[in-house]
Amino acid sequence: MTTTKETHDLTAQALGELTIRDIQEGLQSGRYSAEALTKAAIAQMKAVNGTYNAVIFENEAALETAKDIDRRLAAGEELGPLAGVPIVVKDPMDMKGFPSTAGWRLLHAASGGVDLMPERDSPVVARMRASDAVILGKTNVPILSWTGTHANDSWAGPTINPAIEDRAPGGSSAGTAAAVATHMAVVGLAEETGGSIQNPASAQGLVGIKPTIGLVPNAGVVPLSGNRDVVGPIARTVEDAALCLDALAGFTSEDPKTLASVGKIPASYADSLTKDGLKGKRLGLYGPGWRPDQLSDEAAELYARAKSELQAAGAILVEDPFAGTDFASLRQVTPGTPFFDGRGLESIAYDMTMYLRRLGPDAALKTWDEFVAATASEDPFEKGAILGYLYELEDFREAIKSPETPPALPEFTKLKAAYLSLLDEVFARHDLDGLVYPQMLQELPGLHSGEAILETTVGELNIAGIPGVTVPAGYYASGAPFEIIFLGKQWSEALLIQCAYAYEQTTKHRKPAL
Repeated sequence: MTTTKETHDLTAQALGELTIRDIQEGLQSGRYSAEALTKAAIAQMKAVNGTYNAVIFENEAALETAKDIDRRLAAGEELGPLAGVPIVVKDPMDMKGFPSTAGWRLLHAASGGVDLMPERDSPVVARMRASDAVILGKTNVPILSWTGTHANDSWAGPTINPAIEDRAPGGSSAGTAAAVATHMAVVGLAEETGGSIQNPASAQGLVGIKPTIGLVPNAGVVPLSGNRDVVGPIARTVEDAALCLDALAGFTSEDPKTLASVGKIPASYADSLTKDGLKGKRLGLYGPGWRPDQLSDEAAELYARAKSELQAAGAILVEDPFAGTDFASLRQVTPGTPFFDGRGLESIAYDMTMYLRRLGPDAALKTWDEFVAATASEDPFEKGAILGYLYELEDFREAIKSPETPPALPEFTKLKAAYLSLLDEVFARHDLDGLVYPQMLQELPGLHSGEAILETTVGELNIAGIPGVTVPAGYYASGAPFEIIFLGKQWSEALLIQCAYAYEQTTKHRKPAL
C-alpha cells in the first residue's frame, strides 16, 4: 500500500527524478501504485500549470485509468510496457473525447470556433493506451503548429519555458516539453514538421527523438504535411525517450507509409544502452559543406567543448564531411520564411481533407471547402499570413486546385531524392556512423522578441526524412540550454540513441528546470 508520505514525496523533487524503469520496478515491488503516481502528477499539474501553460485539456479519466492498472496488477494480469507512466499528448493528436484544436481559436468552440471531435483515437494515442500509460491531458501549440519557436498565438495563450522563463520555449510542441520539464509528465508525445520536436526539447533542456518518416504513424494528427509530419517522444532522459519510441513505432494500415518500417525496428531501442556507445563511432561535424550559417561565438565554444567530450568518450570526429559537395545549395528559403525551407508542405489541402474524413460522419467540418469557410476570418494562406509563403511553391499552386486529389509533388520528391543520394554518398566516402551538430546556431531568442529559433538541421532532415536525437550539452552564460543533435541515415534510430545515451551518461549536463 502506498502511503500518504510517499505520495507527498512524489509531488516534490522525487516526481521529477522518476524514470520509466523506476516506475516499472516500483509498481512490481509495491513501492508505488499507479494511483499514487497519477495523483502526484495531477497535483504537480495543478501547482505549476498556471505558470507554464503546458496542458490545455486535462483528462479527467486519468485517475480511473490508474486505478484500473492497480487492479489488474493485483490480479496478476500482464501490463503494458508504460504501465502507470504519466504522459501528455500534443493537442493536434486525436484523442477521443477531446477536440483537436491545433492551437487555433477558430477550431475551439469555447473560443468562438468549431470543435473537431474525433470519433476515435489517433494510432499514436491508441498505442499509448495499449501500453497502459496514463494520459494526463493534451498540450499547447501555436496555430496549426506553424512555428518552431513558440506557442504565443495559441487560443490558450503562450507556453512559458521552465528552463529560462523569458526565452522562447521552442515549438510547436511547446506544451509537451514544458509538461515534461516541470515534472507533470515523465514523457510526452511531440510531432515535427520543421523543428517541432528538436526545438522545444533543446530549448528546455530535454531529450527529443525525431524519427525517420514512416517509423511512427501520423494518421489522426492535424496535418501540416503528410510528407514531413512525424510523431516522436520528448523526455528527460535518453532511455525514457527510447522506451516511449518502442511503444510508438511500427506499421498500421491507417498510415501506409509505415509499411516501410517493417524489418527496420529492433526488439527495443532501449536495449544494450551503454556508456561505451560512442567508442569507435565516426561522426561528421557541422560545417559550411552542410550549411554556410555560422555559429555564434558562445555556441562555437560550447560546441568545441562537446567535441572534446565526444572524443574523450571514444568518438572519431570528421570535419565538415559535406565539404566539396553541393549539399548546402539544396536548401531554399522563401521571402515569407527567411530561415525555413517549406518544401513538402504543398500537399496540405489534400492532407487536411484526409484528416477531416477520418474524424467521422459527425465531424463539424468534413471537407477542405468547409475548413476554408470556417477559418476564412483568419485565412492562414493569404499573402503575409503564417502559411502564405506556400503560394511561392509550384507544387502547392498545383495541388490547391484539387484538394480531393492526391498531389504528385514532383519538385518535392526530386529534392528528397537528391538529399538522400548525397547523404549516402558522403556517409560512404567518410565511413560515417552519423553526424553530430549543435542543434541551434545561437542561444534562444526572447519569448516575445519576434525572432525565430535558428536551427542547424531544419528542414534538411525533415525533407530527407532522416532521424535526429537531441541531448543536453550544457548552458549558455545566460542560463539558456545548449544541446547537440545526433543525425543519421534513415532507420538509424538505434545507433543514434546509443550515441546520445553514451554522451548523456558521460557528461550529465542536464539540470532540472524546477
